[in-house]
Amino acid sequence: MLRFHGDAEIAPGLVDLAVNVRTAAPPSWLMAPVAASLAHLARYPDPAEATAAIAARHGRPPDEVLLTAGAAQAFVLLARALRPERAVVVHPQFTEPEAALLAAGHAVGRVVLRAADGFTLRGSDVPAEADLVVVGNPTNPTSVLHEATVLASLTRPGRTTVVDEAFADTVPGEPESLAARRDLPGLLVIRSLTKTWGLAGLRIGYVLGPAGLLDRMREQAPLWSVSTPALAAAIACASERAVDTEREIAVRLASEREHLVAALGRAGVTVAGRPASSFVLIRVAGGERVRAVLRERGFAVRRGETFPGLGPDWLRIAVRDTATSDAFVAVLSDVLGG
Repeated sequence: MLRFHGDAEIAPGLVDLAVNVRTAAPPSWLMAPVAASLAHLARYPDPAEATAAIAARHGRPPDEVLLTAGAAQAFVLLARALRPERAVVVHPQFTEPEAALLAAGHAVGRVVLRAADGFTLRGSDVPAEADLVVVGNPTNPTSVLHEATVLASLTRPGRTTVVDEAFADTVPGEPESLAARRDLPGLLVIRSLTKTWGLAGLRIGYVLGPAGLLDRMREQAPLWSVSTPALAAAIACASERAVDTEREIAVRLASEREHLVAALGRAGVTVAGRPASSFVLIRVAGGERVRAVLRERGFAVRRGETFPGLGPDWLRIAVRDTATSDAFVAVLSDVLGG
């Protein structure tokens, strides 16, 4: 079930609370260059300008940036490029890193964080002998934001530490991001441009890290793997205007998340940990039945049992506008009461 994802939950007529992609239409200043790029599809994509734009945004030289067809592709390239003797994935989290490692023939160990601890990570949780560590921040599906100091403590010579920051831009100010850290040995930070900007269908992400390590990943990538429209989106999303807008969206999202958490609390539903991103994780008795009835009542939510460390009573809920959240919680309350 590692390859099951939230898009499998949605269907026509259902309110989508299963996918963590922002549903608002991208702004015109983003879509205009994407649309204009369609006039140049006869040319092969050239990633140089987009790479330079992303590098400038993060204060890095261009050779420390690798553009990918979404963050998911980055995990495949990484699995093909490395030969870890002891790979460890911190769960519950996005399952593609483990799936990619297994598909490449690697053995994978798991560090499973506990609900009783709020799904928070301590440096001592990770085996000292691990030479590849993968962790999300904030983590999908728990929405927990780990401390940057804890993640930084995982890095060391001889180890590749991969921090999946696909949802980092959903956190106001990105206080725990390691994207700017060039001093930590073996650190790779994976980012996505599809969540906040609603571009999941365009497939655009990138990796930040040491040039030599990125070169090894680049060798595993197919030619021209990032399309011309996706490159145009990357350039637009790296602009100062985009960064400012992104921060405004994150602040608004935090308010909408607090509204959802409060509404769930009034309904007697406890949210796991301290959510920090565009989704929350809840546990309800009879989760499979609840999810099925919610579908009958018009709402699609993400099942939890496909995430290692969780079971069928766990459900992930995307944060939407307050009206949608209120409507969902009203139905959920009725389902739980029945």
